[in-house]
Amino acid sequence: MDVQLTAAHWVYLAGILVILATMALRKNIVVPAVVATFLTALTFSGSIVTGLSAIFNASLVAAKELFNIFLIIAMVTAMLGALRQLGADRMMVAPFRRVMRAGTSSFLVLAAVTYVISLFFWPTPAVPLVGAVLIPVAIRAGMSPLSVGMVIAICGQGMALSSDYIIKVAPGISASAAGVEADAVADKAMVLSLIVGGTALLITYLVQKRHWRAPSPDLLVEWEAAADRGIGDTADRGIGETRDDSSGDGGGSRPPRRPEPAGGPSGGGEQAATATAVLVAPSDPIADPDAAAEKERRGTAKAFAMLVPLAYLAFIVYLMLGKFTEVVPPLQGGDAAAIVGGIAALILFAAAASTDRGGFLETTSDHLVDGLVFAFKAMGCVLPIAGFFFIGNPEFAGPILGISADAAGPAILFDLVTTVQAHLPQNAFITSFGILLIGLVAGLDGSGFSGLPLTGALSGALGPAVDVDPSTLAAIGQMGNIWAGGGVIIAWSSLVAVAGFARVPVLDLARKCFLPVMAGLILSTVFAVLVF
Repeated sequence: MDVQLTAAHWVYLAGILVILATMALRKNIVVPAVVATFLTALTFSGSIVTGLSAIFNASLVAAKELFNIFLIIAMVTAMLGALRQLGADRMMVAPFRRVMRAGTSSFLVLAAVTYVISLFFWPTPAVPLVGAVLIPVAIRAGMSPLSVGMVIAICGQGMALSSDYIIKVAPGISASAAGVEADAVADKAMVLSLIVGGTALLITYLVQKRHWRAPSPDLLVEWEAAADRGIGDTADRGIGETRDDSSGDGGGSRPPRRPEPAGGPSGGGEQAATATAVLVAPSDPIADPDAAAEKERRGTAKAFAMLVPLAYLAFIVYLMLGKFTEVVPPLQGGDAAAIVGGIAALILFAAAASTDRGGFLETTSDHLVDGLVFAFKAMGCVLPIAGFFFIGNPEFAGPILGISADAAGPAILFDLVTTVQAHLPQNAFITSFGILLIGLVAGLDGSGFSGLPLTGALSGALGPAVDVDPSTLAAIGQMGNIWAGGGVIIAWSSLVAVAGFARVPVLDLARKCFLPVMAGLILSTVFAVLVF
């Protein structure tokens, strides 16, 4: 079918090219996306009023489509804040230290724990949690710091985040842009992420094993001494503080310090202690209220450290029963993410009440606000970017351009793809690897999710032309985008945090991760074309 391209099509195409070039230069793409939205709407309508309103409408439409994602991030983050205040977050992973006695066992435990925590809570809280508790144990067991960083990056920022199977933020963005079901993208992304991660982990194990040493406490001392000489950069200060905070309580974090009574540490502590010694005979049985409170707090923290994994384990069982059996009804659409948010909210309330009974209502509200702030900091820039790519989709173009609901919106992106497709080989492999490459380029900005609207929209347009399910192409593009920008092979991404906790140069870590991850991405793309 012949498509007549207009000036609006060429302006939209120029906007895409500018955004890709900006990503390649490692610059933020919000401003180019907003300007491109304005120019596209202005050119299409010939009205500056429509162009200006499109800037707002594009972000508004994107927000309507993606707000459920913001909400689930906020709830999970708020829950983790309450658990951290209670000290239960580190207790959840502390038992795994008992089996990390050699390099191979540490490799497997580190990979499994990082993956599971990142799958449920995202890598952002997983990295400091694993870094504070398990990295020193892995170093003592003989693993090299570089291999430790590679395992955490591959399993957390890579394998868990690229599928995002539980919270389903990434599949939701990809599916919205591609016009397919989020579950279809999530299922295929899960399989592909396991292929990429499994391949990268296997290569990492075979290459890095020769650098491992016999378990010894001296390795931990040597690692810390190397960091003191400046190898680990400024992030080491945060690690040192975390280790100090957890000392003496089995890996649990201390709750916020409450105001001390008169004579406490902030005023006359030594005099108060002397007065007590004079007034009370040493033989008098005096109960230490601080010790009793600490014992109660640790008991509560241990209870939540067991409750949270059990609650989500029960949810996983329910999810699997619904997917593979008829015992319970399968979850549809965003039901799974909604249940994750509901569980997180109830745990948040219970943990906040256990930590601060008197100020429970205020504490809960503070955690929720912190969660929302984090969600918008992490995902806020996605809205104007998604809005630009939504304007190329006829399903969303109407509201953005102010077209009445009865009239169909322009299919700008699909028209461009249809025109280009006539001059390209009708080959599923070429198209799939093209989407993968675009995803990798889009991930160069280091954000991880900003390129998903682009790869999703292109997948929805290209899939039918080459007889490939758009959800498959969207999953492939999602792999390229997140494995690059999520924090595995791009040094200016959140890989910096991993390098900081492992105390290795971030450029070395990115360089070592590149070949294993690229091998996995190529293998997973071939698998997707042949199997899906």
